[in-house]
Amino acid sequence: MRWYFKSLGRRKTLEFAFLLLFVFFFIGPMLNLLLLAFSGKWQYPAVLPQVWSLEWWHFVLSQDEVLSSIGLSFLIATVVTLISIIVCIPAAYAFARIQFPLSRWFLFSFLLTQAFPKMGLYVAIAVLFYKVGLMNTFFGIVLIHIVNTLMFMTWIPTSAFRSINKAQEESARDAGASPLQVFWHITLPMAMPGILVASIFTFLNSLDEAQGTMLIGIPDYKTMPIIMYSIISDYPSTAGAVFSIILTLPTVVLLLVAKRFVNADVLSGGFQIK
Repeated sequence: MRWYFKSLGRRKTLEFAFLLLFVFFFIGPMLNLLLLAFSGKWQYPAVLPQVWSLEWWHFVLSQDEVLSSIGLSFLIATVVTLISIIVCIPAAYAFARIQFPLSRWFLFSFLLTQAFPKMGLYVAIAVLFYKVGLMNTFFGIVLIHIVNTLMFMTWIPTSAFRSINKAQEESARDAGASPLQVFWHITLPMAMPGILVASIFTFLNSLDEAQGTMLIGIPDYKTMPIIMYSIISDYPSTAGAVFSIILTLPTVVLLLVAKRFVNADVLSGGFQIK
């Protein structure tokens, strides 16, 4: 018995050590970024900034290019999310409820956009966009972002539709509801958590997209990630830390919102081909 408790104590100690290691590598860089953004002077070997300041916050937020890039990024992410919902939700419902030849292979094909190096894929798309006049256009940027969001907006809602018990839909039909009423009042509300999570991931993916936007949209369209690269290269790291927080904050908030709607088991189910 004594040996059992000693072994249990060692295991708990080891688990706690791994937890601390995870916290250090995950939260440590974020904490360093937060301290750096509010520092006026921070030199080694000081553990904390010697001088606290909002100077670089004022500098970043006073740049017209920065403010316009924030507005442009949120506009593009919103348009991409709305178009993805309109296009992909019917496709997800079809994959979940309609049996047709090669359906699994069609669903798997949406993964191919994530299976290759992004820049190689973007260059191939840019050649096509150049031929049809979509280079340096808002619509071209939206299309290049949608290429990255197809997997999220198809796989996760497909899993959400598949998880709905068909008996509930059949009961509504027996009660006299039309197919459209069944979908609108029964199927869609039950699948909404998965759709919301997919929409949040789509929005965040579009918000953080840089390579495709740079290739298709430069020089007229500069989003937050593109401006961030120029700030990091041209200004002190403090300015980069400020802009990183501005870019990261929506991600943290929306991921916390997504956590309320779905757990890890349901989310992982969205990435299974059945």
